[in-house]
Amino acid sequence: MERGDLFQRFHIAPCGINCGTCKAYQRVRNKCSGCMSAQGPKVNHCKTCSIKNCELLAKTVSNFCSGCQEFPCLKIRKIDKRYQARYETSLILNLRTINKIGIESYLTEESARWKCSNCGSLLCVHSNSCSECGKRYTDPLFQKNILIT
Repeated sequence: MERGDLFQRFHIAPCGINCGTCKAYQRVRNKCSGCMSAQGPKVNHCKTCSIKNCELLAKTVSNFCSGCQEFPCLKIRKIDKRYQARYETSLILNLRTINKIGIESYLTEESARWKCSNCGSLLCVHSNSCSECGKRYTDPLFQKNILIT
């Protein structure tokens, strides 16, 4: 799957997941429209997500968990730990990066971060190799930063 344009704001979930890099979003059949998309189908765990539906999140200006007084709460720490272990990416680090550089700069960085350096295809957070050319990769943002627990 090739992607030349930038990710959009709706691709970034409140927890810091980039839905554009999710296999459910990238697949052709039964495609998820993304956590923050106003329309289209969503996978069940996105519809019922306790983070997206958190009452404290609704009080934030940014609509990101990092805008909450409780950040990083237990829910975010748990999902972050799982994403670090399974996918070598940190959602807490993603959210802190958004806070530091702003959403527009973050979206630009995400476009470069998730583009295969070999063939230019869009990479998937759930895999450690490009689905088009098979090149193995690791998340450079994750590799250069200290893990957050």
